[in-house]
Amino acid sequence: MLQGLKNKKEIIRLRAEILHKIREFFRKRGFIEVETPFLLPYVIPESYIDAIKTEDGYLHTSPELCMKLLLASGYEKIFQICKCFRKGEKGKLHLPEFTMLEWYHVGIDYNGLMQECESLITFLCRELSGKEMLRYKAKEIDLSPPWQKLTVHEAFRRYASVSLDEAMDKGIFEEVIVSEIEPKLGIEKPVFLKDYPVSMAALSKIKDNYAERFELYICGLELANGYTELTDMKEMRERLKKENEKRKELKKEPYPMPDAFFLKVKQLPDCSGIALGIDRLIMLFCNEEDINNVVAITSEDLTYC
Repeated sequence: MLQGLKNKKEIIRLRAEILHKIREFFRKRGFIEVETPFLLPYVIPESYIDAIKTEDGYLHTSPELCMKLLLASGYEKIFQICKCFRKGEKGKLHLPEFTMLEWYHVGIDYNGLMQECESLITFLCRELSGKEMLRYKAKEIDLSPPWQKLTVHEAFRRYASVSLDEAMDKGIFEEVIVSEIEPKLGIEKPVFLKDYPVSMAALSKIKDNYAERFELYICGLELANGYTELTDMKEMRERLKKENEKRKELKKEPYPMPDAFFLKVKQLPDCSGIALGIDRLIMLFCNEEDINNVVAITSEDLTYC
């Protein structure tokens, strides 16, 4: 079922089935599906992600803030499948309007979250094809657990031309990850790249001088970003301020701080959360290398050449 799809209609049919199975997976595990607003008065300031501004605010780049508001109000296991919007992201792996699966689970850390992610994708493959293998870019990927876990430090030691410390000192961390490390990850079996430098923590918890954060790679394709969530709102505020400072250094407009969020949320419960790109997941299952081929209609389809 996963191979030999001849046209977009077949791909979209499979896409619908995958979305159905994702919901089945989470409902069986006691998760509640939630819907949160797309149009927000503020977004999480991130130096390398640009939001689309509207007359009334911003289109969300992810549902993270709203879902954390739900966590703070007593929800324990929630997921959401929704459209997200990011300015200027376009190419074979990026869309300015894309579909995200995001879920949060109170009481587990990033190790438990990696296991859930592994279980989800393995479940989908078994349900759709009856096996734990998929073929992408002429390569057979074994999805049977357990999947490999590789620290960022070890990935630099194995695959990069410079050490992690040198890359950080020279400000070329992302460049080395993209050009030298990513293409080598998850070629035969999926890989969780984990334990990021503290300066790359985003909104993850820091422990033993590293961030409890991971990204999932299958056949060189980044699929998901997850972490043990930072629960200290004072620390979260400081990190977001630093991201706005980075935006200024990059000659970008800083974003309004989410002060209303901090007034409502004093503390998050211990939890973990993850964002997984649905469109890229569909690419894998359909053996497609262009993200435009796995969505029914793009905004370009509505314009004239």
